[in-house]
Amino acid sequence: MSGPIYLYLDLLTLAGPLLLSFDKKVAFYKSWKYLLPAIFVMGLFFIAKDVIFASMNIWGFNDRYLIGNRMLGLPVEEWLFFLVVPYAIVFIYACLVAYLPFDPLVRIHRPFLYLLSVILLLVAIIFHERLYTSVIFALTAMLLLYNLWKQQAWLSMFLLAYFVSLLPFLLVNGVLTGSFLDEPIVWYDNTQNLGIRLLTIPIEDTIYNLMMFLMTIQLMEFFRKKY
Repeated sequence: MSGPIYLYLDLLTLAGPLLLSFDKKVAFYKSWKYLLPAIFVMGLFFIAKDVIFASMNIWGFNDRYLIGNRMLGLPVEEWLFFLVVPYAIVFIYACLVAYLPFDPLVRIHRPFLYLLSVILLLVAIIFHERLYTSVIFALTAMLLLYNLWKQQAWLSMFLLAYFVSLLPFLLVNGVLTGSFLDEPIVWYDNTQNLGIRLLTIPIEDTIYNLMMFLMTIQLMEFFRKKY
């Protein structure tokens, strides 16, 4: 199997949340004026990191599954990824906020996130020579600790949305990393990660996804308060 599968994944990831953005109760389209600038700022950071990591061959992309166009060494599908995936995950967050009558993680999210931050920092220090692991784990831990220190009211619902997003994440990232395909769309240098996989997905990708979602929510809520 070959063809622009990465592009198809991007479009399928966006299709459902975009079509449901006009649901009357969620009314997600009303958040676009806060969400889109948040995605833009987050995207600048993640694309810069991606360009650096790809140039160091920490990971790369299989042309067999791409349309072939690249900017700054990244396929256009990767650029699109940083629009559609944050949009889809924040849509899950908005649905939970709109439809849940209570916040089920309100009592436990802070100790859980503190513990997770400590674990991430320890792993980043122990495996400091593995750049994908150490950089992503350390940055995510610091971002979590900052938001815990600020006592962000949205953190518990963010965590719930992250857990809910893991199922579609496993499906999409599973395809990207080689599940159901002859070769992976995105390949990794395993000397730069822990070598632990969920199916075909490096464990670091789950933390990468958490940091991307957390940064997007933080920026969206900042823009919401400011404007």
